[in-house]
Amino acid sequence: MWEVILSAGTGTETPARSGPLSAVPGTAAFATAVEQALTSYFATRAEAVTELGPVFIDAVGALESFVLRGGKRTRPGFAWMGWLGAGGDPAGDRAAAVLQACAALELVQACALIHDDIIDCSRTRRRFPTVHVDFEQRHHHQGWTGDSAHYGESVAVLLGDLALAWADDMVHSSGLDPAALGRFAPVWAGMRTEVLGGQLLDVHGEASGDESVAAALRINRYKTAAYTVERPLHLGAALADADPGLVAAYRTYGTDIGIAFQLRDDLLGVFGNPEVTGKPSGDDLREGKRTVLVAEALQRAAADNPAAGDRLRAAIGTDLSDEQVGELRELLIELGAVDAVETRIAALTDQGLAAIEASSATPVAKDRLKAMALAATRRAA
Repeated sequence: MWEVILSAGTGTETPARSGPLSAVPGTAAFATAVEQALTSYFATRAEAVTELGPVFIDAVGALESFVLRGGKRTRPGFAWMGWLGAGGDPAGDRAAAVLQACAALELVQACALIHDDIIDCSRTRRRFPTVHVDFEQRHHHQGWTGDSAHYGESVAVLLGDLALAWADDMVHSSGLDPAALGRFAPVWAGMRTEVLGGQLLDVHGEASGDESVAAALRINRYKTAAYTVERPLHLGAALADADPGLVAAYRTYGTDIGIAFQLRDDLLGVFGNPEVTGKPSGDDLREGKRTVLVAEALQRAAADNPAAGDRLRAAIGTDLSDEQVGELRELLIELGAVDAVETRIAALTDQGLAAIEASSATPVAKDRLKAMALAATRRAA
């Protein structure tokens, strides 16, 4: 689960307005507006947190630091743009409430990342120790009883759960009117179910050894696309009471661009620069992730080079050296898997852009969403 700067592009500009709600997704100003909403929400929880004492205060402080540290606010950006594209007014009296509801997606993201890092046994996130490693180290340094790793994972699970619970609370305290909340709620519920279901599919896929491209794409669809692009856009549309045709176009764009976004991550997880991605290069191979990239390679090896397939199967999921990672990169290229993934990214991007272009979204939103799609799917490291 990576982050990406969603460039505003060079499309038609909206009339200049002052204040944070005029910020464009993908800019530092928009990220700041989202972070201000999150900071304000954490401040409203201070009294309840304080009542539980210093241990909880410290843990919540770690969660707040994690939420506010880095990230490009991708999901709130798509939700905000979904609202604007359906006629939302950033200068209107509902804008602040809408922004807070959009910002709550960052707490869903925090839950997903914290739990994902435990599942993947990841040690770093954005060049810092992951939450479970942070608390593992605290336990070790304090010389407490019990297993430090188990303690760290236990605290991280609870903080991930807290982030998900507070995401709901942040939406319901945003000031949205009852009608807007009523439209928002079923989309929000669907998104949460999909991301958790997608995570389970991912865990099962790795354990069962499912090597099919179809299985890998299904995981991408629900673990990433649904809550990164499709459902955030849908949430924004619901808040604006968009017509069904625009919702359908948003969802088509969101699914296609969201999957393409993850496919780009698959490539960056193997070929990316750690200084850009924030994750060690080759970790996807070491963790044995059944990505579309790997599935494409195994499918091609089965037809033309079974020995290469056996070599890849034996290597992924092991403690690979940098040299071994380099050898597997060459193998993925030779088998044609990299070209296949690039071709799929291009086709999905074209399909998603066509859906938006034919939609009733505002012209400015079409320009922005095109720029956001290209930034998400063409990024390099």
